[in-house]
Amino acid sequence: MTAPVRSLRADARRNREAVLDAAAELFARRGDAVQMDEIAERAGLGVGTLYRHFADKRALLAAIIGRRFEAITGLARAADEAEDPWVAFETLLYGYLESAEADAAFRFALLGPEEPSWNDIAAEKTDFSAITERIVRRAVDAGRLREDFRADDFVLITRGAMANMTDAGAWRRYVTLVLEGIRGSGPAAGGV
Repeated sequence: MTAPVRSLRADARRNREAVLDAAAELFARRGDAVQMDEIAERAGLGVGTLYRHFADKRALLAAIIGRRFEAITGLARAADEAEDPWVAFETLLYGYLESAEADAAFRFALLGPEEPSWNDIAAEKTDFSAITERIVRRAVDAGRLREDFRADDFVLITRGAMANMTDAGAWRRYVTLVLEGIRGSGPAAGGV
């Protein structure tokens, strides 16, 4: 959580969380058609309270992404502890995507028509990106990922998979096909 959020009074923190919960539910169901006043009404707050926390829809979308990044950073840390670099990479990839599958608002925030305000969640993004970079580098160095694979490619794969989450199971097939294309020629798990 960012420092400004931690320093909020308890009631302000509750209001902020109520706005995020309401926004997540509405964005998940209706996408970009959701208006800020609808979010405030769903949260049981005045629109002025909403705007005290979020200047606009972009800031609100960034906060939704920030929430998810906080959760998946813990998953990334656990994946990073796997001894086998390929297992670490797959654990991170599938964990990230399974988390996204259960969070339509997060997918909308990332893939929707409006670019989120990344400056608002720089710390969350930096933490997650650093761990992802380390996992990717380990897998490339071990020959488990193609030598030209970069951490930015992780983003391409996850966005492609999320775009295929409209059809049950399609994203898993997509990832299986992609993994065959990016796997390095290094030894398989177990030294085979």
